[in-house]
Amino acid sequence: MRDIPDSSNRYVSDHAKAPAAIEVIGLSKRVADASGELTILHSVDFTVQPAETLAIVGASGSGKSTLLGLLAGLDTPSSGKVILAGDDIFALDEDGRASLRKAKLGFVFQSFQLLAHLNALENVMLPMELRGESDAKEKAAAMLGRVGLSSRLKHYPKFLSGGEQQRVALARAFVTEPPLLFADEPTGSLDAATGEAVIQLMFELNRERGSTLVLVTHDPSIAARCGRTITIAGGRLV
Repeated sequence: MRDIPDSSNRYVSDHAKAPAAIEVIGLSKRVADASGELTILHSVDFTVQPAETLAIVGASGSGKSTLLGLLAGLDTPSSGKVILAGDDIFALDEDGRASLRKAKLGFVFQSFQLLAHLNALENVMLPMELRGESDAKEKAAAMLGRVGLSSRLKHYPKFLSGGEQQRVALARAFVTEPPLLFADEPTGSLDAATGEAVIQLMFELNRERGSTLVLVTHDPSIAARCGRTITIAGGRLV
């Protein structure tokens, strides 16, 4: 790692100069319910460094998926901040957050979230087309080959198995080489053997591209593969 001088003429590392991949500051989420108000997240704070792998674990209903949705700007908090690589995402309007997601984020959902009217190749091409990339088809085909689906490019989601659909979703998430990847229970809809294959592939792709991975899971064996784990209980960071 190269050292560079700072303003005081001392030497610091490039890594120390780089902003955190994710900074979460006082993040809270409250919603109205029959009793008046329900607090889903209570003033959560943590930081994730570039290329780190982080597992978020906790019981069902603890607030894990809500937290991940807030990190991605898919939901808005009641209070607090999320800063992604130096950008305060809730200082942006909805269009600004959408642009940031296109530039910096890949997202893998438990339910795959593939578009039924698009085939595998078209689903993976979509994020690149939204960015105006001219070689979307070639990159998408190469990425589907990387996840073992070269022979399934023209197949629509309904003709793919659950494991194949999740591999298409992985290809779509990684194809733009985003610096941040979020995954919400990515094996929750898969059997054990297929889920293991998908998780192995996810970590391989993550290592190859040096992205920051934040993974929500209820499976302790998956969490153990990450460099760090945080636990949410009753909407609080344990």
